[in-house]
Amino acid sequence: MPRTRQGSRQGSSARQGSTRRARTSRAGLILSVSLVEHLLREAGHAARLSETAPIMLTAILEFLVRRVLELAISEAQRRGAQMYITPELLDFTVYNNTLLSELFQSTTISQVAPPDPGRRRSSRRRQ
Repeated sequence: MPRTRQGSRQGSSARQGSTRRARTSRAGLILSVSLVEHLLREAGHAARLSETAPIMLTAILEFLVRRVLELAISEAQRRGAQMYITPELLDFTVYNNTLLSELFQSTTISQVAPPDPGRRRSSRRRQ
């Protein structure tokens, strides 16, 4: 009679070294996948979600945050004297990037005064 383990039910996690990892770390992300999923469900945007939808949305949000911050950092370095990324600098950065400007056209960045309709912030728009 072959020898079997008694009372031991080992699933796939036991075979993988019994270390559990969160979806965020498995996806290699910094923003919380669970938080994004929770906010989607709480706001009623999704009655049914696939397992990968919150992961994909979190990755997109993280990409956008990184892109905006990279542009803001380079703008701050270009200005030279600016040591902090301020809401005004973020607003300027988004406004001067064509794609981001279109994406955030209906978004207000907090603590930034709305621009005068007749005044342009900058004569150039870059991508």
